[in-house]
Amino acid sequence: MKIPELPFTVTDWSQVEPTRHPGETGHALWRTLNIGELRVRMVEYSPGYLADHWCDRGHVLFVVEGELETELRDGRRFTLKPGMSYQVSDFGDAAHRSATRTGARLFIVD
Repeated sequence: MKIPELPFTVTDWSQVEPTRHPGETGHALWRTLNIGELRVRMVEYSPGYLADHWCDRGHVLFVVEGELETELRDGRRFTLKPGMSYQVSDFGDAAHRSATRTGARLFIVD
């Protein structure tokens, strides 16, 4: 990930219009800031959310609230609580998908 040239920017996430993305179950609300090829998001997963796809994109993900369950395609599972993060590359075999029983709020850069 390379951060493109941009001026100093402050984002009030409450002012960014959310887009709704249905999961296999539940939904995600994305508040997204696109800067060239860089995408910065505040994401809220509803209780009972399960992603409808395996993601191959690299991310830096930080759990702000709630509890996130991340499953890798190879079967490994990780539970992240507030204050925890994961980092995954665009390269390799770390395809992953997210789920939450209780709901979660995440900050994601990719």
